Amino acid sequence: MLQMILTGLLCGALLGFVMQRGRFCLTGGFRDMYIAKDNRMFYALLIAIAVQSVGVYALIQTGAVQFTAGAFPWLAVIVGSFVFGIGIVLAGGCATGTWYRAGEGLIGSWIALFGYMLMSAIMKSGPLLPFNTSMQSVQLPTNSIAESTGLSVWVFIVVFAVIVVWIVIRELSKPKVMIPSLKPKRRGLAHLLFEKRWHPFFTALLVGLIAILAWPLSEATGRMSGLGITTPSANILQYLVTGDVKIINWGVFLVLGIFLGSFIAAKASREFRFRMPDVKTGISSFIGGLLMGCGASLAGGCSIGNGLVMTAMMTWQGWVSLVFIILGTWTASYFVFVRPNVNKKSAAAKTAVTA
Repeated sequence: MLQMILTGLLCGALLGFVMQRGRFCLTGGFRDMYIAKDNRMFYALLIAIAVQSVGVYALIQTGAVQFTAGAFPWLAVIVGSFVFGIGIVLAGGCATGTWYRAGEGLIGSWIALFGYMLMSAIMKSGPLLPFNTSMQSVQLPTNSIAESTGLSVWVFIVVFAVIVVWIVIRELSKPKVMIPSLKPKRRGLAHLLFEKRWHPFFTALLVGLIAILAWPLSEATGRMSGLGITTPSANILQYLVTGDVKIINWGVFLVLGIFLGSFIAAKASREFRFRMPDVKTGISSFIGGLLMGCGASLAGGCSIGNGLVMTAMMTWQGWVSLVFIILGTWTASYFVFVRPNVNKKSAAAKTAVTA
């Protein structure tokens, strides 16, 4: 039990610290792909996937960890991922982003987190469990891309890694836009850790390494998986309601560690402060959290569980989920950000003409 607590909190704290300092926000990254035509955060995600894929499959070959892809619940993954994508825009952050932003003192993220935990518990062990089970029962027998094609998984890993390396080289070779920076108030390691802006690609490298570390640490406690956010989040609420210690596992301490690591990073960088949302934002955050919990439970994972981990394991579930999370994010972004601005410009133009 002590090993589970310590290693779970440590891994989660590292992840929360890195994500907070590197502003590793997939919601903003997916949104910016559509609105600002900025793909840097998406490329950062690809780096983290590639790093984890190479590392975990190397561990699998040595027998250090185990992984079974299982079946592919395609219908639940498609529907759930799309709903999850809509939810993260309304909530203002994905599952992991909500945990680490809650650690910064953002009350709107606490509200979204409660909605996320509540709906995840309802879907996984409450009244909507039959619906969740029914949707996930529509399956294809093989989830592994390698097994489906008859090729070695290393063929896909190497090809993907080469593509990612090419993207990184191309992006880093672009002319840099010089942004005026304030005079550093700290020196040495303190400046690098808590003041200097982290490059998204460096952050992604660290996230990928932490994702690798999660596998042996988790499996050492009997939890045969890597990073995961949705089920552990639901387990916390389930435990608070039922008191059943059997549902407390390594993943629970992982997500609590994310909150702790983010809090430490935010305090040390002087970015922690309580921020209360207005009523509209609070309602939007709660609804977004509910949609996140529903979608992630259906899809069998969130932007981390599916978008980072199951993609790295070269599964259909991971890559199909990532595509539909992005599509859901773009759909919500259109109605939340793009369309209101178009309407405002149209109204302003009409006012100018009549004047």
